Amino acid sequence: MFKGLQRPLELMGLQGRYIYWAAAAAGGAIVGFIVMYIAMGFVAGLITLVAAIGVGVAVIMLKQRKGLHSKKCDKGVFVYARSRSL
Repeated sequence: MFKGLQRPLELMGLQGRYIYWAAAAAGGAIVGFIVMYIAMGFVAGLITLVAAIGVGVAVIMLKQRKGLHSKKCDKGVFVYARSRSL
């Protein structure tokens, strides 16, 4: 929460915690590129980089669409047994 405006922090369309998720996805993609470049060559590193960025963007966009404060919502009918107190 950006305290000055009482609104969620936003950077290039990403809100709040998803900014950190995007930074982690980009960092992981770069590290993956470096590891695969050393191990198998440039093409394998490039494929890893593109795949990691693609998966990161897809996950962030799907989660952000649910909302910044998304919570798990169980669907169904729940029956809770009353406890017997003496």
